[in-house]
Amino acid sequence: MSMQIDVVSAEGQIHSGPAHTVFVEAVEGDMAIMPRHAPLLTRIRPGPVRIRQEDSSEDAQIFVSGGLLEVQPNLVTVLADMAERAEDIDEAEADKAKQRAEDAVNAAEEQSDIERAQAELAEAAARLQMVKKIRGSR
Repeated sequence: MSMQIDVVSAEGQIHSGPAHTVFVEAVEGDMAIMPRHAPLLTRIRPGPVRIRQEDSSEDAQIFVSGGLLEVQPNLVTVLADMAERAEDIDEAEADKAKQRAEDAVNAAEEQSDIERAQAELAEAAARLQMVKKIRGSR
């Protein structure tokens, strides 16, 4: 049994196809979505979306910078602020982005600047952690 998964960002559709299980980091906690899941609408944190397909030994992995997750019994839609396939992430660039975000946090003085810099740091750290985990497991 499978369900349809669509991952969409402002740049366009990143992934569309059948899935057995979808793993997402929601604001309320990590979730595993399977066919016939109860309807749900929730925000997601920056991090990986793992898509397990019945006919594949390896999960498809997509980094999302946050967004919304909508679940219907046989359809899962991820509306991401930004998304990219894990294999397209440049580890060196991800490390530089994390360093720039850390510098921005340290330099920020206004509360709004601090919060924005912390959000950028959380996204950059999640992206780097995902790419290191994937590169290390191969």
